[in-house]
Amino acid sequence: MRSRRQLFIIASLFVSAASLLLILRDVPISEVLAAMRSADARYLLAAVFIASPLALFSRGLRWWGLLSRRLPLNQAAHMVNIMFLGNQLPLRLGEVARSLLAARSGVPLVTSATSIVVERLIDTLVVVLLLALSLSQLPDAPPEVSETAALAGSAALAGFLLLLGLAAAPHLAERTLARILTSLPLLKRLPLESALAYLLDGLKPLTDPRALLSCLFWTALAWAFSLLHYFLMHQALGIVPDSPYGFPLGVSLAALSLALPVSIAGLGPFEASIVLSGSLVGVSTLESLSLGFLLHGLTVFSYALWGGIGMLALGVSPAYAFAQREPPV
Repeated sequence: MRSRRQLFIIASLFVSAASLLLILRDVPISEVLAAMRSADARYLLAAVFIASPLALFSRGLRWWGLLSRRLPLNQAAHMVNIMFLGNQLPLRLGEVARSLLAARSGVPLVTSATSIVVERLIDTLVVVLLLALSLSQLPDAPPEVSETAALAGSAALAGFLLLLGLAAAPHLAERTLARILTSLPLLKRLPLESALAYLLDGLKPLTDPRALLSCLFWTALAWAFSLLHYFLMHQALGIVPDSPYGFPLGVSLAALSLALPVSIAGLGPFEASIVLSGSLVGVSTLESLSLGFLLHGLTVFSYALWGGIGMLALGVSPAYAFAQREPPV
């Protein structure tokens, strides 16, 4: 197990280093640093102390609802903040930490874990829809890319609606899986039945229209604050993209880069995603790099700040929060 973790960390270092070398090959780092130093501190402070905490708190409210309010709201919000801090560490320990912290507070481990899976499904849907919307509206995007993005957005939305339908009729989902396993007996080696049960259990709160509307509302608000954060960073550096759709494009591509498990806190892939989005909306490589490094640095700082406050508020140490040990039954 230890050797596998070491290999993972080595691979993460390699991916981050290779990505940084690739995007910095034509731009002197001194120019990037000079552009970052010229940023307007007022917008940076607004991003860190207004947009970022509001985005995090909105996500805390969403998770609180998905847990059917089994935790006090302040605890749920602090655990979400700790999760984002933990995801900056090697092996992305945040998701596991949040599940275990909730379990140690009396929430069944399966319930907390499935609620996080549902969160990831919803956020993936949002990212795909933002990407599809942005690319479909950018004149410089290749037509095949725009069409593929639109198709992916439609498929993601249809898939989410199908999952909600299956959660409302779990017996239908179970019978369908049983027929598939009968037709393909090799699949019986996989724990598909238990995985389906966990997924349907996690989606169950969304079968209540009020709970679904609440979840979608806080999701929309969280992503709106993330867009505000991205906009403020542009203002700080005086960057004006050719199209306003560059903002959702950059946020969605950055979110995809952070979802990659093999990198050190997303360093390298994150900046590359900002450069890619900037190239599609008329932002120079120098501007994109200064934006990417500054945005990434302040994002990590924000997660460290609010995650550290969360650990202090809950009275847990980093060793306890990221121990990766299940609580005793």
